[in-house]
Amino acid sequence: MRLYPSGVSVVTANVDGNRIGVTVGSLLSLSLEPPLVGISIGRELALHELLRAAGSFGVSILRGDQADVAAHFARGVPPIALWARVDVRLGSTGVPLLERALAWLECRIVAEHAVGDHTFFVGQVVAAEEGEPGPALVYREHSYLPAGPM
Repeated sequence: MRLYPSGVSVVTANVDGNRIGVTVGSLLSLSLEPPLVGISIGRELALHELLRAAGSFGVSILRGDQADVAAHFARGVPPIALWARVDVRLGSTGVPLLERALAWLECRIVAEHAVGDHTFFVGQVVAAEEGEPGPALVYREHSYLPAGPM
């Protein structure tokens, strides 16, 4: 699967006033009516149970020049430093969204399914917004790359 490029997003949530986030390559569009997306989160991640507790999540779809942001949220940075030097704004539902992304989704968790060592969370999109146009960030063979011309 390392040969198959996947789009890169940062999934975020707000749990009792504490922001959490992780880089994912598993964002899927599931349905247009109602608007549903899916994300796969490893059960060993701290975000897993916190996401369940939050009941909702935000998605910042990263642009081609945000490889540093993807790497930052993929490293497992200690929570106290996770948000240092990261430009964030709150979405309409209160989830943190990363500035300069291509697009943002805010979702309410409507289902979850155990899948191997992950949980597949289904989110109903309650708010969506587009940013400035540009190439998307993809992950292929252990590298973050822009998809298309910059």
